[in-house]
Amino acid sequence: MTVTNQGFDLDLIRRYDVNGPRYTSYPTANLFTETFPESALREALAAEPPAGGRRPLSLYVHVPFCATICYYCACNKIITANRTHAVEYLERLFREMAMVSELVPAAHDVQQLHFGGGTPTYLNDEQFGAVFAALGRHFNLGDGDARDFSIEIDPRTVDPTRMSYLTGLGINRVSLGIQDFDPDVQRAVNRIQSVEDTRAIIESARANGVKSVSVDLIYGLPLQTPERFANTLATILDLAPDRISLYSYAHLPQRFKTQRQINVLDLPAAETKLRLLEMAIETLSANGYDYIGMDHFARHEDSLVEAQREGGLHRSFQGYTTHSHCDLIGLGVSAISTVGEVYAQNCKSLKDYNARIDAGELAVERGVVTSAEDRLRRDVIGALMCDFHADLAAIGRAHGVDGTDHFAQELERLAAFEADGLVRIDGSVVDVTPRGRFLIRNICMTFDAYLAPATEAFSKAI
Repeated sequence: MTVTNQGFDLDLIRRYDVNGPRYTSYPTANLFTETFPESALREALAAEPPAGGRRPLSLYVHVPFCATICYYCACNKIITANRTHAVEYLERLFREMAMVSELVPAAHDVQQLHFGGGTPTYLNDEQFGAVFAALGRHFNLGDGDARDFSIEIDPRTVDPTRMSYLTGLGINRVSLGIQDFDPDVQRAVNRIQSVEDTRAIIESARANGVKSVSVDLIYGLPLQTPERFANTLATILDLAPDRISLYSYAHLPQRFKTQRQINVLDLPAAETKLRLLEMAIETLSANGYDYIGMDHFARHEDSLVEAQREGGLHRSFQGYTTHSHCDLIGLGVSAISTVGEVYAQNCKSLKDYNARIDAGELAVERGVVTSAEDRLRRDVIGALMCDFHADLAAIGRAHGVDGTDHFAQELERLAAFEADGLVRIDGSVVDVTPRGRFLIRNICMTFDAYLAPATEAFSKAI
């Protein structure tokens, strides 16, 4: 689906630019409770796969360390140049792998693996070799073209030789943090990286057979202007990544201390920020990229686009994925698991994570067991987020309820969205229009039974 400026209405976006969830889960992570019992995750992990089948898994491995600080970052991270911290962390990570794998039935296949951070490439080659060896001991890692093994890369920590080593371990998808190539913007956020080094990494990844290259960009950073961002976009098109994530910078210095290093006077005005977004959408849509939804673009031939066409796209804590059939197991500090009817998050602090592992316990700190109502609403929100289409009657039938009657109030509230041209409603079928796709969070919020009037915990929709 190619989106042009005909679907981008600045006045409409200004009106709908409110705080709201990104719906990587439902219920959203802010609703996870510390009364969640560790036993709930143990039972979910140990559940047997369907008779005669194998249990497909997705693994997420969190590496929290960064050698330097990026001022804009809101991730769970630990800034340190002391590499001994990584050694101690991996020792406990391997113990967590052993504990978790003992609970998972032997009939399983890891079809997806993702390293996130922090900076996963903070680890050295020897440590990555040890991580893969440990994963291979404890889990049935998939092989061949069917596997999706990805890693987030800081281009300042990888060269072509190292890329060759990582792909040799099994990595076949890479995501590079770029944010912006303008030197002044890079200095303002303390992240200096050259186009030449980034290009060399991408070329090496392709030469070593990766299935896709993804890059991250951020609009709304200090000192960004339409002219500067246009130059960055032109460079990105020349690098020709398969996927592009275009995130809005949310300046929340009261929550994220690192952002206090940013001079608020250098941030682009609201009008400029909207212009940056509009320009990016126009540029990418005119140059072979389809808008997947929620900040994500992919080339016409990409597997995400194909999955969206065929109704097989899924959204999780790893973003958009084609692995909707997989249970997600999170490993490491702050990692989140989605297993059966359970969401569970590990301890957010390294001290607490270490203490749990040292005590021989799962590192779970908080979570939630979803209700039947949660799962019904999760399927509706997921359909809207991934397909821009939801048949409420059909989804209701799958859950044993009359979807039209059950969501009568929501359909009534959507009438205002329909009047603004954001959705089309035919009975119980909701279709999101091209202009509504950029406001998909707002549409999904209609079906959120937990959303309180105060939404300051979330970022702006735009």
